[in-house]
Amino acid sequence: MKDIRILFADDESEIRELLVKYLSREGYRVDTVPDGERAVELFKKREYNLVILDIMLPGIDGIEVCKLIRDRANIPIIMLTAKDSEVDRVVGLRIGADDYITKPFSMEELIARIKAQLRRFYVLGGEGSRDNSQTNGPLEFAPLSIDLARYLVYKDGEEIKLTSTEFKILKLLIAAPGKVYTKKQIFNKVWGDDYLEADNNVMVHIRRLRKKIEEDPQNPSFIKTVWGIGYYFTEGE
Repeated sequence: MKDIRILFADDESEIRELLVKYLSREGYRVDTVPDGERAVELFKKREYNLVILDIMLPGIDGIEVCKLIRDRANIPIIMLTAKDSEVDRVVGLRIGADDYITKPFSMEELIARIKAQLRRFYVLGGEGSRDNSQTNGPLEFAPLSIDLARYLVYKDGEEIKLTSTEFKILKLLIAAPGKVYTKKQIFNKVWGDDYLEADNNVMVHIRRLRKKIEEDPQNPSFIKTVWGIGYYFTEGE
């Protein structure tokens, strides 16, 4: 994967220098900034493939920067937090982050997460028989229209803005209608990882996805829950 540009915002100069050193070895181009305001300014001027944000940025914090970026682009966003706090993680995921890492972390772990996000975003592939190569156009599930090739979702003719992670989950479920995926299976296939907090991450993203695509998120027609097990996709009622 060539010509990947990453924006990294963190107020600790040592971490910025170390990350540039490691990511440059991987062939990535990295721009670093020490605060949220400069992160937003630089993002508006250049095109990035991935953004890494420390939550506790000076000025405009990482949560607000994430919101501003998500309003403009659907690229992967990884949040960094020094707090081992469930609140920070849930808030980050709810406002559009795709992944998070708690400080202190190893550069090897961060690089692995970066590669996983880029791989899923640019080389996304689902299971089963439903993929963009086997359809003549968007998949229709009234009132939804889902264009897998162009990463677009419409509801009643209006485009719905999904994050990259939300789209990955939707595509995974659509690829095999009726197949039940456990939360850990979804996390492993979408995030490319497996750890103890997979359940909460998946639940947050499913909740956000339902709010966007379902007429009644409390009584979903498309993404169904099998209590105690996981989720599956149906073609509506």
